Amino acid sequence: MRVLLLRLEGPLMSFGDVKVDARNPTRDHPGLGQMTGLLGNALGYDHADADRLTRLQERLRVASRCEVAGTPLRDYQTVDLGQPFMQEGWTTRGQVEGRKGGTASDGTHIRQRHYHADRLQMVAVTLTPSDEFPTIDEVAAALDAPARPLFLGRKACLPSGRLNAGLIEAPTLHAALEQAPRDRRAATTFLSAWWPEDPATTPPADSRVVAVVDERDWRGQVVVGRRLVRQGRVNPPLASAEVAHV
Repeated sequence: MRVLLLRLEGPLMSFGDVKVDARNPTRDHPGLGQMTGLLGNALGYDHADADRLTRLQERLRVASRCEVAGTPLRDYQTVDLGQPFMQEGWTTRGQVEGRKGGTASDGTHIRQRHYHADRLQMVAVTLTPSDEFPTIDEVAAALDAPARPLFLGRKACLPSGRLNAGLIEAPTLHAALEQAPRDRRAATTFLSAWWPEDPATTPPADSRVVAVVDERDWRGQVVVGRRLVRQGRVNPPLASAEVAHV
């Protein structure tokens, strides 16, 4: 199986979890919907391409491991969207975009947004079936020449380096996480990870199955679905000094 590795590193990143009221939490690993959006953005898809994004999400398989945990950060925000200068903003295409919907003229809106600061995450993805457009090689090429600027969960979270960490061959995504060398800054040899649940393989004894809600309805623009992933630890080899990122 051909697997694309992505190196997610930046001052801030967010792996959006289910939002409750004004609280925007972040999970420990990027979800299926978020990775679909990241790859779709690199390919040039936008929100109007619901069919293409839906199909990409259906084909996408994602696994992830944390190499440098960084620091949790909570951003407490207050904003009055009714103010004139808040009625327009900039998009990632460099164009002015008007704000849609109601205003906050009747009061101040409060937001609590959670981030990971100074984190390093390795993500392994593959596409099934492998011969349908886009192929995993075409996705890799798009990450190096994206149609639009890319970000790690929210537009303010810019990556600090190249996302494409290379293509490898592995029998499963769990094997890919075990195979790809870990960063020399990793604090431990065993790294927290999750990967798709596969009844056909024998899982590690210290892993467990958890339910996550991380898919996206690309027509309704809401989080949907419930799928099972396996959560545990992986023990990848240490990267050599010659290939270590600094």
